[in-house]
Amino acid sequence: MVAPLRVGLAGLGTVGSAVVKMLAQSREQLAERAGRPLELVAYASKDPPRDKSVDLTGARKVADPVALAKDPDIDVFVELMGGEGDPAKASVEAALGGGRAVVTANKALIAKHGNALARIAEKSGASFAFEASVGGGIPIVKTLREGLGGAKISRVYGILNGTCNYILTQMLKENRSFADCLKEAQRLGYAEADPTFDIGGFDTAHKIAILTSLAFGTEIDTDAVHVEGIESITLADLQSADELGYKIKLLGVATRTEAGIEQRVHPTMVPKGSTIGGVDGVLNAVAIDSDMMGLTLVGPGAGGPATSSAVVADLVDIARGRISPPLGRAAAHLAKPKRAPMQRHEGGYYIRLAAVDRPGTMAAIAKAMAAENISLESIVQRHDNSRPHGGDDPRSAAGPAPVILITYATTEDAVRRALATIEREGVVAEAPQMIRIEKS
Repeated sequence: MVAPLRVGLAGLGTVGSAVVKMLAQSREQLAERAGRPLELVAYASKDPPRDKSVDLTGARKVADPVALAKDPDIDVFVELMGGEGDPAKASVEAALGGGRAVVTANKALIAKHGNALARIAEKSGASFAFEASVGGGIPIVKTLREGLGGAKISRVYGILNGTCNYILTQMLKENRSFADCLKEAQRLGYAEADPTFDIGGFDTAHKIAILTSLAFGTEIDTDAVHVEGIESITLADLQSADELGYKIKLLGVATRTEAGIEQRVHPTMVPKGSTIGGVDGVLNAVAIDSDMMGLTLVGPGAGGPATSSAVVADLVDIARGRISPPLGRAAAHLAKPKRAPMQRHEGGYYIRLAAVDRPGTMAAIAKAMAAENISLESIVQRHDNSRPHGGDDPRSAAGPAPVILITYATTEDAVRRALATIEREGVVAEAPQMIRIEKS
């Protein structure tokens, strides 16, 4: 009989508990796929499982996750504690350093220390797998690392955070404010009590940094990612986008340019009829553009079942003896990433201005745009009767009117300079809103 793959697991939160249940409930199917049984022999957790139905009978409890990572009676260490620092980092380093395979769902750890951990794994000959760190149940890591052959990738982008996608979807669908939809997401467990990491774009930045390395053969460089969150998106922006044939999504985008690799996270307008535009709720989607083909993968991006399936898929690969360079290429061959500045975008920009209703306002706006050689595809002006009228301030004589501008392709710097000029001219009542357009 073939010896089982002996698993040691650290962390019994939502994902850890789901992994334990999957290993038990799908024991026979997994053994058939892996060529041998997958057996949980030990675990470490400071708290009991969140799921009270989790059965840990037959598995030893180890107090210290680092000690578990060094345990000679396990073949693979599964890290599901989270966080970029210790004990997750120390545990993974201990396991890989001792030649023990590691599976993790920890995107923060990979984004911060992935380059160094890949070198440790290669030196010891240990497998280091992290499919579950990006996209939940979407097999995007394996696709980029092993599935595209000699294709030269030009762009990888997508919806990588289900919390943000849910909030933006609900705002438009139910005609509700950002604050209301965020509270609902927290109540449903889609958002944390402190949602900053998600809505601020930082979770997506970690994920796109990992995908950039796999797609372009560079070291992971999270500091190179331009990051904007969704906090400034209003219901008015979503409704305007809808009228213009777009949806607003928080995208992570990595693009190969002549100047280097551009990495960015920001709210983006995408065509409603595009694949990405049709991905709503808590779903994730990742698209790949290459010289050979285009490919889009869609699926659940978080939660116990989706993420645990990716963890277990990595365990099956390890059981079958499949070992690939963690970042797709030997660490020594990963290029130092050449950071590219924000470049020209094919779809241009959406700009919303709260324009002061007085003579010369539109002329000042047009002059500022022309000075930066920005051509406008469309201009939509509305009068907002909900605004107060009257007062001594000439800006409030008739209340500011929303003005929507859609530009043709231009540069980031040009748009920002034009908007700065418009603000200095005093013809807008609040800071302009700018959203990039991706014609995917």
